[in-house]
Amino acid sequence: MLTQGKLIVLSGPGGVGKSTIVSELKKRDHFYFSVSATTRKPRNGEEDGVAYHFVTPEVFQKMVENDVFLEWADFAGSRYGTPRQPVLDALAAGKDVLLEIEIDGARQVKRAMPHAVMVFLQPPSMSELESRITNRGTDSPERIAARLALARAEMAAAAEFDHILVNHRVEEVIDSLVSLAAS
Repeated sequence: MLTQGKLIVLSGPGGVGKSTIVSELKKRDHFYFSVSATTRKPRNGEEDGVAYHFVTPEVFQKMVENDVFLEWADFAGSRYGTPRQPVLDALAAGKDVLLEIEIDGARQVKRAMPHAVMVFLQPPSMSELESRITNRGTDSPERIAARLALARAEMAAAAEFDHILVNHRVEEVIDSLVSLAAS
């Protein structure tokens, strides 16, 4: 008989390195990764259905109305959502699932699935986070300022999570996430 997989929710301020962690974890083939839907435009090199399901605002709204999402949110001028059914199917098949989502979305998942293990990823320092966001080269100065203001507010949410991991080294964070799934 298959055992239920474990749901781990990884969240933290934008620019902390969540995407880097997930990219490295995908190479290990340990977790099932849900592909979120978003209304934002693809960044250079992102493929539809791989990085995200890129949809129009109208399609996203219909998905909200049809209760397709486990969680969804407006974030940094775009909308993002995690389709519910692929997550439930993977868990039922005994797979551990890792969701990389923003903080309000993490709160929604915790309400919907109280057994989820909530992990907050924080930067080594705020100056390091500012450097990461600024050096991305993908945002305007106004957007950078907004992202930094939001990141400062998001840092206050760390106490709501079951575990706090500091992203000093990617390998350490990965090892901790794999251990959490195994425990």
